[in-house]
Amino acid sequence: MTTRRPRDLNAERSALRAAADRLLEGTPLHSETGRLTVTEPLRESGLRRDVVHGHHRDLVEGFQARVRAQHRTPAAAQSLADESAHLKQRLADTTSALAREREVTTALRLLVAELDQELHAMREGSGPTRLTVPPTRRRPG
Repeated sequence: MTTRRPRDLNAERSALRAAADRLLEGTPLHSETGRLTVTEPLRESGLRRDVVHGHHRDLVEGFQARVRAQHRTPAAAQSLADESAHLKQRLADTTSALAREREVTTALRLLVAELDQELHAMREGSGPTRLTVPPTRRRPG
């Protein structure tokens, strides 16, 4: 026969309050997202849903009220939003630079193709007989 350990409702309530406080402060320990949803205090506190909703519904409703009253984003979520905005701007800048580089590359490819055709025509004898190259400077030596 197994013996059940008596539940400590005060400890459960304390854990749930501490979890809610950490989430509202933006410093969760166990929550992966830190979002201010009804399920996050459960994850953060480590308590089962049936325990919380059966015996501590008032704390969940209090958490929801505090979230609605709080007109700010938690620090962790704000940090992620700021980083996301920064990365979006960097992506836009990089995309723009890539588009400019592709334009230059296309122009250079066309130039190389024209020069290749001219060189081929000269070698076949159908073009000018002599390539004029500007004289080079002699190095003093």
